[in-house]
Amino acid sequence: MLALPAAAEASVAADGVLHAYARARMADGDGASPLAVANYRLALDGDPSSAAVARRSYLRALESGDFALALRSARLLDGAGLAPRDATLLQVADALNRKDWAAAQVWTDRMTDEGNFAFLTPLVRSWISLGEGKYAPPLIVAKDQSAALARRYLDEQVALQALARGDVAGAEPAIRASLAARLNDQDRMRLTFAAQLARWGEQAQALSLLPEDRADFAAARSDMARGRNRAVRREGAPLTPAQGFGRLLARLALDADAMEGGGIVAVRLARIATFADPGPDSRIVAARLLTENERPELAVAEARKVPDGSYQARLAKAELVDALDEAGQDDAAIALARSLAAVPHAEPERFIQLGRLLTDGRDFDGAAAAFRSARGRYPADAVPWALLLFEGNALEKGGRWEEARAVLEDALRIAPNEPIILNYLGYAQIERRQNVDQALELLKKASALKPDDPSITDSLGWAQFVTGNVEAAVPVLEKAVVGAPGDPTVNEHLGDALWAAGRRYEARYAWKAAATLADGAVADRLAAKMREGMKPEYVAP
Repeated sequence: MLALPAAAEASVAADGVLHAYARARMADGDGASPLAVANYRLALDGDPSSAAVARRSYLRALESGDFALALRSARLLDGAGLAPRDATLLQVADALNRKDWAAAQVWTDRMTDEGNFAFLTPLVRSWISLGEGKYAPPLIVAKDQSAALARRYLDEQVALQALARGDVAGAEPAIRASLAARLNDQDRMRLTFAAQLARWGEQAQALSLLPEDRADFAAARSDMARGRNRAVRREGAPLTPAQGFGRLLARLALDADAMEGGGIVAVRLARIATFADPGPDSRIVAARLLTENERPELAVAEARKVPDGSYQARLAKAELVDALDEAGQDDAAIALARSLAAVPHAEPERFIQLGRLLTDGRDFDGAAAAFRSARGRYPADAVPWALLLFEGNALEKGGRWEEARAVLEDALRIAPNEPIILNYLGYAQIERRQNVDQALELLKKASALKPDDPSITDSLGWAQFVTGNVEAAVPVLEKAVVGAPGDPTVNEHLGDALWAAGRRYEARYAWKAAATLADGAVADRLAAKMREGMKPEYVAP
């Protein structure tokens, strides 16, 4: 066997690195994160000093949940002075996981100096002090510019730290304050606090956090009512500093996702949260954010990591439903949603989730029934208008217009100035040439409330056309097309109005624009209009 010269061996090795990197980049383009990560790992193995490979490896490892590769890439980038700011958070998580309190303090100081996440510093230092056995509560300096941000997370963190130390009396006011501050999405927080209170023997306080008529809390309530059994001790285990840091990052990730353009940052924060706290809370947050940011396959895997025996299992399964749906696994999503809605005291959110899936699947009768079941879970005077809109939409799409109109009118009584209801009820009647004068008034009001919404503008223009005011309709529909140039309905409406106004060439142009985007019966109708011109039977509905 002939030996290769050293230079040739180096060339072959470099060629392998290049191919692995190229395969990784191609997989990136296809959205195939696991394949991308595997090839970035190979590329980094072949060239462990490449900052270019490490940069890509870091991002994809975070996205896919590969802690080892993310940390390895972060360290390489840090050595080259190229580490992104969230890599410091990853280093903090690693030090806390290893209970290396000195290293955790060094990286927390770095986080402070870098500025981006400096507002987290008092909270992280407090967890470090807990790990060191010389606890010092978070100290937030009022004049510090980041004090307001830090306070957003302070109460929950103080409560978790107090419970970790067995200080139930100190935890209780912080628990109340944290729940009052986070009015939405607090079920995971309630389950965490309740389990830890029960572990310390405070069953009454624990049960007071979990309403009786909620299926999501049923397993926890059953265990806690029996006292400090094995399940309560497992679920209520005090958080470690690493887990506390993970909870902090999970909350920050949810807030980041709510900001304009914050989705990618939110996913990265959520992934670091799972590295620090691989429990149900962080995994549920990661699953949600992966789904919302177009990584549903990864979200499915993340949601499935929450064990069935966890108190948060039903919450994880609700996220799994959304992930399965987004991943195109419609039947599996519907089957799981049905099972979640089928248990006693199922939350209205479970029926709403099922109803929306059935609407997408064109099972309109099933969807309407699900929304009606959700309605029955609210007091009669507290039914959300949006729920009535969902139900009305399902009934209308299912050909049950008179029932739909009654539900939509109920929604309008609850929210008389809500543009989406005004538009839906007004346009649905215009389509049926029913109560056209009253419908026109609804649409005028909707347009006045939301003048820049192209859908509402189209509805108003079409209503003006249907009621015979072609002169007024044309400019309104022209405005709608500017706002929604790719909408076939809007373009067809404009074409019909232009034809009626005698502008035949422009009408055909509008119909042609609509036809490029239409299909089925709409495409056939547009083709007939372009071929023969407008006839009564060809007018848009």
